[in-house]
This record gives sequence, structure tokens and C-alpha cells, in this order.
Amino acid sequence: MAPSNGPSMLNFLNPFAKHDASEFPNVLIPLDQAVRHHSVTTLNNERKSSVDTSADKEKAEHSPPPVYPEATAPDGQPRLTLESLRAEIEDDLAAAGHDSAYDKKSKVINKAIQDIGMGRYQWQLFILAGFGWTADNLWLQGVALTLPSLSTEFGVDSNTVRYTTLSLFLGLCIGASFWGIASDVIGRRLAFNTTLFLAGVFGLAAAGGPTWIGVCALYACLGLGVGGNLPVDGALFLEFLPFASGNLLTLLSVWWPIGQLISSLIAWGFIPNYSTYWGWRYFVLTIGALTFCMFICRFFLFHLFESPKFLLSRGRQSEAVAVVHGIAYFNGAKTWLTEDILNAIGGHPDEVPDQQLSVKQIIGRSLGKFSGERIGPLFNGWKLGVNTVCLWFIWTTIGMGYPLFNAFLPQYLSTAGGQDVSESTTYRNYVITSVVGVPGSILACYTVNIKYVGRKGTMAIATLLSGIFLILFTQGTTSNYQLAMSSLEALFQNIMYGVLYAYTPEVFPAPNRGTGTGISSFLNRLAGLCAPIVAVNAGAVDPKAPIYASAGLFFAAFIAMVLLPIETRGRQSL
Repeated sequence: MAPSNGPSMLNFLNPFAKHDASEFPNVLIPLDQAVRHHSVTTLNNERKSSVDTSADKEKAEHSPPPVYPEATAPDGQPRLTLESLRAEIEDDLAAAGHDSAYDKKSKVINKAIQDIGMGRYQWQLFILAGFGWTADNLWLQGVALTLPSLSTEFGVDSNTVRYTTLSLFLGLCIGASFWGIASDVIGRRLAFNTTLFLAGVFGLAAAGGPTWIGVCALYACLGLGVGGNLPVDGALFLEFLPFASGNLLTLLSVWWPIGQLISSLIAWGFIPNYSTYWGWRYFVLTIGALTFCMFICRFFLFHLFESPKFLLSRGRQSEAVAVVHGIAYFNGAKTWLTEDILNAIGGHPDEVPDQQLSVKQIIGRSLGKFSGERIGPLFNGWKLGVNTVCLWFIWTTIGMGYPLFNAFLPQYLSTAGGQDVSESTTYRNYVITSVVGVPGSILACYTVNIKYVGRKGTMAIATLLSGIFLILFTQGTTSNYQLAMSSLEALFQNIMYGVLYAYTPEVFPAPNRGTGTGISSFLNRLAGLCAPIVAVNAGAVDPKAPIYASAGLFFAAFIAMVLLPIETRGRQSL
């Protein structure tokens, strides 16, 4: 449970407080009394079983997985020993390719968090990290919802005003690149809070934009904050997450369509009911205030511990141990982690020179994820190589195809069948589309486990149907017809995204997973940056051309999904 007095008040007054293990009493137990978490014992049993049932060990293509020595208590439960812990660490390091004192101690901390298990601290962090995903789509859709009003107020034609989204995507691309590295240098905790702070401040300021160029500039600035949410929030959440609960990182995508729903509801309430000048400004002011409230919840209502891995990298070992004790304390659990155990496996700080990483080393490790040495293993064998190429192609095509339609959907809905539609009807239809789309991410969690369908089948079918409904949308002559098509497209599109977010980290080998997913995200953002340019130039020739282009990109992604050689349903991640 949480502390009842001193520590909690200190955390409220100083969200960046440093910690000592003495703040969290009664959580430490001796190593020989520690019971392994059931996920660890299950994995080790699988390893032992694979060795016992191997018919021909010497002729096997790969060496049998290692079996770690464990002590057994009188109650039959396996106990952790220093020898078994060291064996697990050495095996993990052999797969990862790093063997410094820092890496050894990072692996020990991973094991400690895994043995603590999922608890109240991680569930609260899940909600607060979800705020970042919500804010991402809140503003992506929010900017789209202001385009008709910006066009009218500032006298910009309806095609050229689409460059407004280009300014946002420019901020998103720079923000994602900058904050991903900056969080390794200044700390996860500061980056986690600063991203939403910037988005909230510049979001509030955008409501007062005096000119179209001024509004675009402010949108780009808020994009610098919003763009950092997905890489920072995902990395931070993962570092506090027990390995057995890793699928919750994928579940964060559920917060994304919620952002669109909130944005559409607020826009429907303000834009049609106020003048052209004030309607969009009240709307932007409201979602800016909402974003700032999310920052307040993160900063004041929840005390975020600094990442223990970051603390290790800065030579603050005692604080890293204290953080693990704090997690156990808030979860009502126990932990075996001490500085002595870290020193026994990784060496004493006074004796081992590579305990603390320099800023240059930290940045080098971040950028090293995209080196040829890290990318090469993603093409190890034809199967994984083909899968990697197809997956990156999918992220690129979807990255452009999604905003080509969704970033300009309010404009499309306002001119259904070539007829002008009232503002109230336009924004009502957008709300309905958003509501229908929300269950998609949840539905995807169930369909991916259907036999003979799995991840690939669900993803491919949803992508194909999304493209079909985009084509059908262009054939509409009435507002209600286009509403039906856009709603169905939103539903299947969110199913596709939900599965894609799950499939991508599952299919890449663990040591190179960060590289594979990082490149996927970069290609997705880069293609999104190009989408407004395509929309403006294609829209000048034919208003429906961007929608046709979007459908074509979805069909291309569908073909690539069919060609994916690896199915991850019922398969343990590498």
C-alpha cells in the first residue's frame, strides 16, 4: 500500500524526489526466502521439458535452452539462489550482445521487477501512460476538425488549408526523434511529464492564433510535445512492467481511439454552435485544457519513480534499488533486491569502471539501435527477412493512407455527394464515426486468437475491408450513406491498428525488438508527414483523389500482410 504520511506528502510537494530504500519498510526478504514468480517457474519448466523430451540433442539444429539451478524449499516451491540468478543473467546477456556491469545490473533489476509481479503501481501507470496515447489522437483529430473553420476565418481555400496538418506532423516527427533520445539523457520521469506539459501549453496558446501561419506554428510546437508521448510513454511503461505482463504494452493502443472520440464530442459541442471565429477557438482551448489536466494528473496526483535503468546509467545504484523497493511497497509485495546482490553479479562501483555511462555512451546506445549491427539480425534467414521488409512496408503505407482520409474527414463529410452539409450534421456524423470505431481495438484482442485466422488473418481482413469502405465512401450521394461507410471504415481500421501494434513487437527477436519497432514507427511518421502534400496536390485535380490514394495504400498493405510468412498466434516471442 502507499505510504500514509511523510513520503506521500513529500512526493506531492516534490515530484522529482530522490529515494532511499529505508523509506519503504518491510519489503525486503532474504534471497534464499524469495519465491519465484509463477511466470518465471513456468518458463524454466518449459526449458527443462524441452531438454528432457529432445529425441536427439546432439543432432538438433540449435543447442537446448539452458536450465538454471534453483533451490527448493520444504513446501516444494522453487527458491532463487545467487547461482541461478547469475546463470539467468549470463544467458540473457549472451542473447543481447552486451556484457558490461551496467547491463548485468539492468538484467538483475528486470528479474526483481518480474518477481514482484503486476500490481497497483503498474496499473496506475498504465492509465497515465494511456493519457499520452489519448493526447496523440486527440490532437491529430483535433487539428483535422478545425480545418473548415480555419479556411473560412482566414480566407484560405479548402485545399491549401490542408497544409495545416503538415505543420502538426512536422512537430510530431521532430518530437518523436528528440524525446526518444532525450529521455535516455535527462531521465524518463522529466521527459514523461514535459511532453504533455508542452502539448497543453501550446495547445492553449493555439486557441489564440491571430493568423493562419501563427496557428500552424503553434500546432507544430504542440506537436513537439505530443510526438514524444508514444516513444517515451511506451519505453517508461515497459521498464516498470513485469515480462509476463508485456502484452499490456500493446493494450495501450486502446487509448488511441478514445482520443478521437473525446475530440469529436467536444468539437460537436462548440464548432457548430458558435461563430466561425469563436467555435474552433473554444474547441482548441478545451482540448488544450484537457491535455494540461492530464499533465497535472501525472505530475501531482501520481508519484512517478525514475526509471531504475536510467538511475543505473547515471551511477545512482542505491536510488535504483530504492525504486524497486518502492514498487514492491506500493504493490504490497516483497523483493529480494539489494545493492550487495547487484555488486555480486555486476561488480562493486569502486572496482568496476563501466558502472556509469557518459552522455556520449547513452546517446550512442540510443542511436546504436539503428546501426547495421542491430538491423542485420532482423534479416537473419529468408523468413524473418521477408517478414521485416513486408512489415516496414505496411507501416509506411498505413502511415500515409490513414491521414489521407482521417486527417481530412470533416472536410469530406461537409461536402457529401457534392452538396454542402450543415456544420451540426457534419460534426454529429464525425462523433458517430468515432463511437463506432472505438470497439475496434477491443474486438481485435479477441479475434487475434481465433484458430486459422490469428494475427495475420485478422489484420489482413480488416485492412482489406477498410480499403473497400473507402472506395464505397467516394460513391456516396447522401450524408447518411457516407456516414455509414466512414463508420464501418473506422471500425475495421481500428481493428487493423490494434493487431498491427500487437504483431510488430511479437515478431521481432527480443535483442533487436527496439530497432525493428523503432524503424516501423519512424517510417510511419515520415509517411504521415508526406500525406498533406499528397492530399493538397491530388485534391487540386480531383477532390476524391486523396481518398482513392488512401484506399490504394490500404490495398497495398493488405497484399503485404498476406505475404507475411510468420504468424505469432500461440507462439512465444523470440
